[in-house]
Amino acid sequence: MRAERVFAYGAAAGLLGDLLLGDPRRGHPVAAFGRAAGAVERVLWRDHRGWGALHTAVCAGGAAALGTAATRAVRRSSAASVALTGAATWAVVGGTSLAREARAIGRALEAGDVEAARARLPHLCGRDPQALDADGIARAVVESVAENTSDAVVGALVWGAVGGVPGLLGFRAVNTLDAMVGHKSPRYRRYGWASARLDDLAGWPGARLTAVLTTVAGGDPRGAVRAWRADAAQHPSPNAGPVEASFAGALGVRLGGTLSYGGRVEHRPVLNGAAGRAVRAGSGDIDRAVRLSRRVGWLALGVCAGARLLARGAVGKGRTS
Repeated sequence: MRAERVFAYGAAAGLLGDLLLGDPRRGHPVAAFGRAAGAVERVLWRDHRGWGALHTAVCAGGAAALGTAATRAVRRSSAASVALTGAATWAVVGGTSLAREARAIGRALEAGDVEAARARLPHLCGRDPQALDADGIARAVVESVAENTSDAVVGALVWGAVGGVPGLLGFRAVNTLDAMVGHKSPRYRRYGWASARLDDLAGWPGARLTAVLTTVAGGDPRGAVRAWRADAAQHPSPNAGPVEASFAGALGVRLGGTLSYGGRVEHRPVLNGAAGRAVRAGSGDIDRAVRLSRRVGWLALGVCAGARLLARGAVGKGRTS
C-alpha cells in the first residue's frame, strides 16, 4: 500500500480512536516523553541558549528517529503500517480530552460553581484561575480550545501528512518541549529559546490551516476572515493570533484582553472587538467552541489526506511526462 493511503487510513483510524477512547488516564505516551525530556533537562540544563538547543535536538530528534525506526520495522506490512500510523495519530492528537475538559468547566459554570471551574482550569491552560471571574474563565476556555485545536489536532495532521509517523511524533515532541521549557521564566528565558522558536516554525502551517478551516466550518465566515485580517497580527504569538482571531469572528465573540500567567499580568489586544460580544459563562459559548473545534479537526484530516494523495498524483504524472 502506498504511503499516502497508509497515512489517510491510519490518521482516520487514529482520530476515530481519539473520539471513542480519548487519552488514557495512565501511561500516556506524551507523558512518558515529558518524563524523558525532563531527565535530559536535568543533565543538560545551563543558563545558555546553546545547551537549550542541544536539549531540543536530542528530545525532538529522538522522537522523530523513533518514528523512523518504527516505520521501517513495519514497512513490509500494509496492515501494520496503517496500525502504526493510527496508534501514532491517537497518541499525539488530543481533541477528545480538550473537549472533555472544556465541557467539564462549562458545566461547572452553568451550575454556578465557579470554584469548581477554577479548580479544573489548570487542566486546560496555564492561566491563574484565582484572578478570573466566571466570564473570565469562560473566555480562557474558549481561547484554549481555539489554540489547542491547532496545536493538538491540526498541526499534528499537517506534519503527519508531510512526514508520516516521524512527522507526527516530531511535531508533538516540539510542541511538548515548548510547553515545558518554552516560556519566559528566569530559568528558561535562554534555555527554552530554541524550543520556543522551533515550535513557532513547526506550528506555522497548522495555525494557518486551522484559521482557514475555521472560516469554512464556523457560523460567520465573513466575520472570521474580518477578525483574522484585522486583529491576528496584534497578538504576541504568530500562531495563536490567526487561530484565536478566526475563532472569535466565527463565534461572534471577543477574545484577548488582560490575563494573568504565573502571577504575571499581560495586556493583550482584543480580538474581534468591533463586532463581537463578551464571552459569557453559561451562555453556551464553550460548547459552540468545542463543536467548531471538532468540525475543524475532521476537515483538517480530509484536507491533509487529500493533499497527500494529490501530491502523489502530481509526482506520478511528472515522472511519466
